Amino acid sequence: MAVNITQLNNQTRAYLRSIGQDMERIANAAHFNPCQVLGIRQSSPQSPLLFYSPDTLELSLPPFTSPLPRVDGSDFFIYTGDSQALPRHYELQRLDTHRQLSRFHDPYSFDRQITDFDLQLFSAGQHHHIYDILGAHFKCIDGISGIRFATWAPNAERVSVVGDFNNWDGRRHPMCNCGASGVWELFIPGLANGTLYKYELRNRESGAILTKSDPYARQMELRPHTASIAKQGSAFSWGDHDWMAARRHQEWLHTPFSIYECHLGSWQRDRSQFFLGYRELAHRLVAYIQEAGFTHIQLMPITEHPLDASWGYQTTGYYAPTSRFGDADDFRYFVDYFHTHGIGVFLDWVPAHFPKDEHGLARFDGSALYEHEDPRRGEHKDWGTLIYNYGRSEVKNFLLANALYWLDEFHIDGLRVDAVASMLYLDYSRQADDWLPNQHGGNENLEAIAFLQELNSVVHEQYPGALMMAEESTAWPQVTRPVHLGGLGFSMKWNMGWMHDTLNYMQQDPIYRRYHHDRLTFGLLYIFNENFILPFSHDEVVHGKSSMLHKMPGDEWQRFANLRLLYTYLFTYPGKKLLFMGNEFAQGDEWNFDQPLDWSLLQYPLHQGIHRLVSDLNRLYTTQAALHRYDFDYEGFEWIDCHDTDQSVLSYLRKAGDEQLLVVLNFTPVIRTAYRIGAPRSGRYRVIFNSDSVYYAGSNAGCGEELVAEARTWMGRPASLSLDLPPLAGLILARTS
Repeated sequence: MAVNITQLNNQTRAYLRSIGQDMERIANAAHFNPCQVLGIRQSSPQSPLLFYSPDTLELSLPPFTSPLPRVDGSDFFIYTGDSQALPRHYELQRLDTHRQLSRFHDPYSFDRQITDFDLQLFSAGQHHHIYDILGAHFKCIDGISGIRFATWAPNAERVSVVGDFNNWDGRRHPMCNCGASGVWELFIPGLANGTLYKYELRNRESGAILTKSDPYARQMELRPHTASIAKQGSAFSWGDHDWMAARRHQEWLHTPFSIYECHLGSWQRDRSQFFLGYRELAHRLVAYIQEAGFTHIQLMPITEHPLDASWGYQTTGYYAPTSRFGDADDFRYFVDYFHTHGIGVFLDWVPAHFPKDEHGLARFDGSALYEHEDPRRGEHKDWGTLIYNYGRSEVKNFLLANALYWLDEFHIDGLRVDAVASMLYLDYSRQADDWLPNQHGGNENLEAIAFLQELNSVVHEQYPGALMMAEESTAWPQVTRPVHLGGLGFSMKWNMGWMHDTLNYMQQDPIYRRYHHDRLTFGLLYIFNENFILPFSHDEVVHGKSSMLHKMPGDEWQRFANLRLLYTYLFTYPGKKLLFMGNEFAQGDEWNFDQPLDWSLLQYPLHQGIHRLVSDLNRLYTTQAALHRYDFDYEGFEWIDCHDTDQSVLSYLRKAGDEQLLVVLNFTPVIRTAYRIGAPRSGRYRVIFNSDSVYYAGSNAGCGEELVAEARTWMGRPASLSLDLPPLAGLILARTS
């Protein structure tokens, strides 16, 4: 039944005339706050109730059977009866143009759910659990179940929730504006678990219409689809209470960390070469990692991302574990299973940049919202990505809360923060005329520095025992020193300088290594300035850099011997350890994100030897306090001889109190007979590890297992011993008596 405005009483006609412009804006999907006009949330309870329902034949208010009058020539329907006689949350019945009948509670009968306090905290950048406010959350309000949607879009003229429940029609569910905060919200009753949705936004200046995934979505569709998925709160029952309690009190500075870096999509796959799920991966990986002796796994980003080839580093769903391997509870199971089997879980986290995908954060409300407007501040041209505006409180809050979210919701043991150098320097990878200095004329990104310091301070305060690790490749000072002392506050930092120097040295033909000896010794000048992780990561085995095995010079035997020697050096050098998957059994090809590792190689003795060697080194490193207790302290290391350039031999002590281990490394394919080194005390010494052992497919050349150090001064030490050094090999010796 359509009514002409002249058929209505004077009061109703006056009311409709007064809101004529509002009705026009709502009909054009351009109203800033439709909640002021629609339903019972309007400002004047005595006014008629107005409903907007496009593509509708009839709209009624049960238990009344008569259809509501339609305002002539529009999709507005009006109720002029006594609104006090209606239930607080009345129902509407709709007959659509396909003659489908539906019944639902009116979203515009519900009061605003987000408090002013929450909005104030968010605007100040201090809401550590903003992910419980923004996004899609199942709620029961006055006994009625539904989903509360909320998003931040201060430069939008209108924001709507669109989804499979309203035919992706932005006219149907425009959101209510929460004032100066820039937040929009709407509670939609009756929506089911697994509802697909996005936000449709109209920019205030241009009128451009954008359709965006929810930045705070807890789950997203599997690529190439990009919708967000509304999920009920988790009912997962954690079993890692002992692990979490022990973590709070762990003396991590003195604890062994041997980290297995893993890309879940290409570690292993099923028989159809499709991804394994989080749960099956958990069982397979834990069994493998326990056997190999690693203490932790570090996952390359599992935050949702549309492009497999980005390896996860171009994130669009910061709060969503990727659907490639299951849902959020599946990932909770993954972490819990690791913890209950004594293995920690680190996550690679990417706050430095984000991609330009249309459904993502880029120009989210039609303006440079999460990024800087000026590309000299807001774009990484090398990577084709955008840079966060760390000086904007709400952007900082988005990232800060996200870090806490992974620690809180998924019990992650720490975050490896990607590309920190690109955050610290305004001129990072830029030409002289392509960057803007800070307020003091320098190249330091003061806002990013403040963000990192706050991030690390909050994490350490709220999650004792959780670790923050920086991938930082420059000489920026005090990366791992406390914020109150002027540092950035990270727990540990990747030692990129050591990694580059070491690999450069190892790639030299042994005959020329004597000319590059300083690449092995230089790192000790700064090794204890920071808390370092020694990484041989995924970045070193892609893009034409060759696998670790094929970086090594020489014939097949020498390549494997060099690799065994390199890993011996890694596990005896001060610092925590990290190996990328496949490195532990000498994967021959470069890593390919699109196919599983070449596990067939483990049938061959040379590859078996590398695998056994890494497993044994892991066990030595974790059980011998001298190899890990003082990874970050001069007290744990002492040169025996770093000057034997001509023979390319290094020797040093690793120490923990009275426990001392002698390490001797021969970087040439020559057996060094009767090679004398200084020893801290005379007595019997035993070779507890020999990388040239036949057990590792080595030649078994060189010294025997038992040696005697005599009271003969050598290299400034009171005792010395003579031994035969095997070729391209490392020895670890312990005093037995």
